[in-house]
Amino acid sequence: MSTGGVVKRLWCDLERLALAQDCALCGAPSADRVLCAGCCADLPALAESCPRCALPSPGGTACGACLAAPPHFDRTIAAWRYDFPCDRLIHRLKYRARLPIAGFLAETLAPRISSRVDCVVPMPLHRERLAERGFNPAVEIARALVARTGGRLATGASRRVRHTAPQAELPLDERAANVRGAFACAPDLRGKRVAVVDDVMTTGTTLDELARALKAAGASMVENWVVARTLLD
Repeated sequence: MSTGGVVKRLWCDLERLALAQDCALCGAPSADRVLCAGCCADLPALAESCPRCALPSPGGTACGACLAAPPHFDRTIAAWRYDFPCDRLIHRLKYRARLPIAGFLAETLAPRISSRVDCVVPMPLHRERLAERGFNPAVEIARALVARTGGRLATGASRRVRHTAPQAELPLDERAANVRGAFACAPDLRGKRVAVVDDVMTTGTTLDELARALKAAGASMVENWVVARTLLD
């Protein structure tokens, strides 16, 4: 293992020890879990949702938007609504490098997954963004998910070839253009069923563009495994 890998693993172990005693959100004793029982109970559940985009839909049927203009991905599985305190938990993973949180998020998402896929692809970061952050949260969540659900982690199946502006900083109507052509995928995906892992799905434009690239590389099915879904007004 490289020096960087050793340091990262040591950091993970130290984080795990720290979070084993206190809840990552409120600081209360959490019985060797990342969250205490109270904060777990506060995680915001999703209502009945469209099976394709995971936005609210009565009876869990396909929504009008997906029927009128189907996205490139075929299904979305989400654990929570992107709202308090789920948003705080994801922020602590992404911006404070609380890596044990990735395992907890995978633990909450895994029971919702029944699909059998050929490979699991984390949402890739551009190399400049990866250098800034030091790790890819989607990779950490995907690694923990694969340990629970099986399948093959395929971190090299896709890469981000354009350093795009953060989607959260752009108006909704500019996000699709921002990520267009942002991904390149391995040419050996013919007939493969692919799951894409990400932390948050907001408008779905980034996931849609990655699904388009994966299918252009031969994937027969692409579904999203996301921790949280933003509900749009």
